[in-house]
Amino acid sequence: MNSSTSSSEPWGRFARRFAVTLAGLLAFIYAFVVIVDPWDTLPLSPPLPRVPISTNARYSFPALARQSQFDSAILGNSSSRLLQPAELNPGFGAHFVNLAMNAATPYEQSRILQVFLRAHPAPKVVMVGLDQEWCEPTVHRFTERSFPEWMYGPNLWPAYTEMLTPYAVQEAANQFAVMVHLKRRRYGLDGYTVFVPPEAQYDPVRRDAAFRRWPPVDENPPAPGASASFPALDILRQMLASLPASTRKIVHFVPYFHERQGEPGSVTAWHWAQCKREAADIVEKAGATGIDFMIPSAITMDRNNYWDPVHYRVPIATKLAEALIKGESPYSVPLTPPAARGEASRTAGSGT
Repeated sequence: MNSSTSSSEPWGRFARRFAVTLAGLLAFIYAFVVIVDPWDTLPLSPPLPRVPISTNARYSFPALARQSQFDSAILGNSSSRLLQPAELNPGFGAHFVNLAMNAATPYEQSRILQVFLRAHPAPKVVMVGLDQEWCEPTVHRFTERSFPEWMYGPNLWPAYTEMLTPYAVQEAANQFAVMVHLKRRRYGLDGYTVFVPPEAQYDPVRRDAAFRRWPPVDENPPAPGASASFPALDILRQMLASLPASTRKIVHFVPYFHERQGEPGSVTAWHWAQCKREAADIVEKAGATGIDFMIPSAITMDRNNYWDPVHYRVPIATKLAEALIKGESPYSVPLTPPAARGEASRTAGSGT
């Protein structure tokens, strides 16, 4: 009996030492992540020179949305990411942050707007880019990309419970590497980042291959009596209603290549028209400005302006910025409600 107890004691000491060592290591890692605070989210975060670090902007952008140097915001998905704050700022007399995120759903866009408004209750300008996701018959809250709801609420203390995940540790290491100049900063401090390849690498053969990967749109005529529903536009209505009257509100349909807009008389073109009508009505009632780039134009009719059917090139983004400042351009038409055009119902076969 004594022999058995004696032989078990070394294993007991080993287990205790292992547990203490593991606890110490975890405590060190946790302290490192909390001090670095990779997403600049923690209430007691030390003032370090952090930058947007995560490829999933849903983690990086809440901190940008809270920063006091901005008074205006750009919302949307990747089709709005190339709008450069530095090009918009002089024309609007504002300081924009681009909070557009790749594949951002309307719900995700509404959440980042909430974060921005808590920090900036009376913004100068809020700009929303509308794309296909706003015109879907169902609302998708999230994509396959992780969305950290705990970053988007008014209470950030629960964020401390998220600082020991593998992703938090990874991003803390990346943030630290940028801080000590072991890695280059990849993302803009105002949210702007050129996510498409460099202009010098533009290749029509590569572009055409990208175009072929997109499925064709439906060119059949709409069924007689067909109707359309766009529940995501209720989110747009709520977003605009949350903005004070003093805020300049701009809503624009982004410029997809003309083939994605559908041929006249097709169900695709009809569907876009119905969505635009409903969006225009919401925009008018909110006292916002509506601009439609989703039309046949010198931009949308030329494949050389695009990397793929929905992602335009950087020089085109500059033209869009100029048009948004002026409120008109050769590449857009006003987004006007049905009553202003004397149009009838949203039902196919009723003269629309």
